[in-house]
Amino acid sequence: MRTHLCAELDEKDIGKEVRLCGWTNSYRDHGGVIFIDLRDKSGLVQLVADPENGQSIETAKLVRNEFVLIAHGIVRARGEGLENPKLKTGKIEVLLHALHIENKSLTPPLVVGDENVSEELRLRYRYLDLRNPRAYEIFALRSKAAIAARNALDALGFLEVETPILTKETPEGARDYLVPSRIHNGEFFALPQSPQLFKQMLMVSGFDRYFQIAKCFRDEDLRADRQPEFTQIDVEMSFCTQDDVMRVCEQLLYAIFGACGVEIPQQFERMTWQHAMEHYGSDKPDLRFDMPLVEVKECFIDCENAIFANIAKEADSRIKALKVSGGDTFYTRKTLGELEEFVRKFGAKGLAYLQFREGEIKGPLLKFLSQTSLARLRELVQPQNGDIVFFGAGAKAVVWDYMGRLRLKIADDMKLFDPKSWRFLWVVDFPMFEYNEEGALTPLHHPFTMPKNLDVSNPTAALSLSYDVVLNGVELGGGSIRIHHEDMQSQVFELLKISKEQAELKFGFLLEALRYGAPPHGGFAIGFDRLVMLLARASSIREVIAFPKTQKATCLLTGAPSPVGETQLRELHIRLREHNKKES
Repeated sequence: MRTHLCAELDEKDIGKEVRLCGWTNSYRDHGGVIFIDLRDKSGLVQLVADPENGQSIETAKLVRNEFVLIAHGIVRARGEGLENPKLKTGKIEVLLHALHIENKSLTPPLVVGDENVSEELRLRYRYLDLRNPRAYEIFALRSKAAIAARNALDALGFLEVETPILTKETPEGARDYLVPSRIHNGEFFALPQSPQLFKQMLMVSGFDRYFQIAKCFRDEDLRADRQPEFTQIDVEMSFCTQDDVMRVCEQLLYAIFGACGVEIPQQFERMTWQHAMEHYGSDKPDLRFDMPLVEVKECFIDCENAIFANIAKEADSRIKALKVSGGDTFYTRKTLGELEEFVRKFGAKGLAYLQFREGEIKGPLLKFLSQTSLARLRELVQPQNGDIVFFGAGAKAVVWDYMGRLRLKIADDMKLFDPKSWRFLWVVDFPMFEYNEEGALTPLHHPFTMPKNLDVSNPTAALSLSYDVVLNGVELGGGSIRIHHEDMQSQVFELLKISKEQAELKFGFLLEALRYGAPPHGGFAIGFDRLVMLLARASSIREVIAFPKTQKATCLLTGAPSPVGETQLRELHIRLREHNKKES
């Protein structure tokens, strides 16, 4: 039906007879000569319908946007001064011999490729939005990355195994999507948050090296760039150390990026979780720019400001300084006020600062600091003329959070990094446990992670054999060495207040498997959607998912989720309770 894709044509094809297929991107009537921009997955080419060819000109007069066309013609050079440098095919055009309208289109509700169209409209008519050649480029990149991942892992001796989608409800940190069973009255399947337990049992089975490009599901509270269903590259291996697993992940990412035309290091920098939090206020620090947080609590012990002095004396508090080179000339009084409002949203009581200028220091904190403290502060922070130093003080976790966010905002405001650069990092030695808002001990990753140094009398001091891989301040994925002894797994469950009865009910199949000679094993998972988003330099994860959900977890294209009929509910033994507005 066709001999070429539209954007494959160039000057070497001049004089060739070609057949092209695609959609009308635009059409123009210039005094009887009609120009049509024909679009397919490769891009655009200009068709010319000349009055000398009666059939093609009469058909061309009927053409409208998004009509499906089949064109037959001769490639020729554009006239002098008529070239279009914005198009790959801008130096040539196709003079039509014949034109056939294969299918008409209603007037489209959006112009394909128009960046000003609302995302809501684009998702409602996603099949039109995907006609944009840029969308095709993204999914071609996604396909290339998936193929490279499979090839790399196959070469490393990994076996691709599919694990169940209908499985058992387990508490892995987020809510499960539940699927009612028609056959088993009152019982439910769950959609997997990850293949975690199945891949561990494959290691018990002796499969040694497993991988899967897996669909996962989490009924999480909604966030800007989260999807209720997502894809991850899931990997597990036996008889390995943490270094072995991390090396495989580096090889995998090196292969994926290389296949997509990007050269990255073969080994990534490493940083402990504690160092990342203390110096960057984040467990996924962006290292494309410098500007670390500096601990300066010692400079405020004798501070005349009671708030800072009291915080300085507390054992679990922090006073962090953030030096911004050139910041004093960049930020005005107004924008400094905006920065203060920004950090207040994340728990800060305010934002103190000192401005370092030629021969003087200014700022609201200056009058509270002794000359000795100021000298020590200068020694620690090393400010230069034109710099501004911000201070965050308070509880450790709160200060880390808002000062880390402030660091990122300032870097974005001042354009302190090259957006085209790639900076990989391993963050290791995460705490094994943390306390949640209700005061209950919870695993920082998941309860199957191997602790490095477990002391049941002080569980929050324990570190874990876990690791996250970070790219440009985005967590790409992570993993851990798993617990492979039943007694250790039971001890962790006991610390988490999971009773033996609950453990058997939720994880009995795993505990039983560990009794049959489980090898030491570990693995990782890479968020594939997020990886492709970064590779494609897309602004949202929804751009790299063919048919994504909205921020409210709905599909505007299909109308899902949607009500179901009474007959189907009855078959599933489900009765809906009326929503009580007073209760809500």
